[in-house]
Amino acid sequence: MQQYFHDGAETVAADSAIGHTSLQGPLVRIPPPGPGSRALLSRQATRESRARSYPRRLPIAIRRGEGSLVEDEDGNVFIDFLTGAGAIALGHAHPELVETVWHQATQLTHALDFPTRAKDEFISALFGILPAGLAETTRILCCGPTGVNAVEAAIKLCKKATGRGEILAFHGGFHGMSHAGMAVSADPSPRAEIANTMPGVHFFPFSYCYRCPLGLSPDTCETNCVRYLEQTLSDTHRGTTKPAAVLLELIQGEGGTIPATVDFVRRVRKVTSDLDIPLIVDEIQTGCGRTGQWFGFEHYDIRPDVVVLSKMLSGIGIPISVVLYDERLDQLEPGGHTGTFRGNQLAFAAATTFIEVMQRDNVLDNVRARGRQAREHLERVCSGRAEFVADVRAAGLMIGIEFARRANRTPWPEITAAVQAEALRRGLILEIGGRRSSVVRMLPPLNISSDTMATALAIFDAALDAAIHTTADPRQPTAWRP
Repeated sequence: MQQYFHDGAETVAADSAIGHTSLQGPLVRIPPPGPGSRALLSRQATRESRARSYPRRLPIAIRRGEGSLVEDEDGNVFIDFLTGAGAIALGHAHPELVETVWHQATQLTHALDFPTRAKDEFISALFGILPAGLAETTRILCCGPTGVNAVEAAIKLCKKATGRGEILAFHGGFHGMSHAGMAVSADPSPRAEIANTMPGVHFFPFSYCYRCPLGLSPDTCETNCVRYLEQTLSDTHRGTTKPAAVLLELIQGEGGTIPATVDFVRRVRKVTSDLDIPLIVDEIQTGCGRTGQWFGFEHYDIRPDVVVLSKMLSGIGIPISVVLYDERLDQLEPGGHTGTFRGNQLAFAAATTFIEVMQRDNVLDNVRARGRQAREHLERVCSGRAEFVADVRAAGLMIGIEFARRANRTPWPEITAAVQAEALRRGLILEIGGRRSSVVRMLPPLNISSDTMATALAIFDAALDAAIHTTADPRQPTAWRP
């Protein structure tokens, strides 16, 4: 069997909090998709919805995962920088989380919204990591299993509490793929296929400085994007009613890993506070330590009215979502928001252990250190490829590299797709997002080691060079598509 190497990248063991693991990698024995993966991909194509997405760009069938590594059906081992779209906080099969889930499964798995010891311990642990003074005035609503369930619950909560009906959101934002989730997300493509999504949503500019929505430069701009919001909300002839809420991602994830500026966020907070408009902060991707703080809003020193959490909250990918909100908004009647799986005891127990491990092992320190390691490396490497690489953005382990033609800043999705494909061939799984899918995104486990990070970055470097060559020479092979 032919061996495929990784341009000098080291072979590393799967990261784990305790013990030893059996997976060693990255190691690509057969260019993906190998026969094992191809068989399952083909069966998937004949039986599953056309809506499937990830296997189209990343053509592998996954057999198992340990720590930062996953193995496909052909024995190829990859470093996983997708991690379930950022949901696998401490890597695959973290032994303490696995033990917690197993133990809870033998006791109680489902209890609707009855009080249980597992839920009570989870809420205490979650409130314990809130910034000082916040827990005393916070209520929690446990929702359905996904982040968009919490987004919809937050919108309902604010509409009920204010008696108002309109929602303000931002260009580039993404809040899920339900009917209302699509309505408050900026990408029009999904909405174009579905008539009559939730009405009453208005979009405003986000502080995306590389592509300033107002065509300004950071040298002369006075955060004019937020000034437009301020003036609109205070204008008696603005054409809209006072909104029930403003919905904001502090660091846009699917939009391309775009952090809002501090001035932008603080002014959004001020104008919403002054006008008594609840501010919903969507922390589905940024919450639970991804940015190097427990919550993204801590970087901006603000206090939101509503915080939406999901993704990494269980630490191990078991679905859970919650809404944290100021007690003054607690206006829903009994039964005003329900959901069969809001009582997922496995997720509650796992989340408690996740928070304990994060605190005990100082994982936030690791997030900050590994984020600096990645950012410094990528800025150095990409500075020599400015013709292709437009911007490097990182907040902890939420990392994005945007590709664009330097002359006119036109998004360059062909390079991005080629980098993703070349990285996969070398043993690294990457995500893609942003305008026209022109941003390579990295979402490693929060406990990733410096050695594994260095190996992944070396693979990225090699993939970037190969992608530039592939894009320049259209005769080069492209990724397999089912």
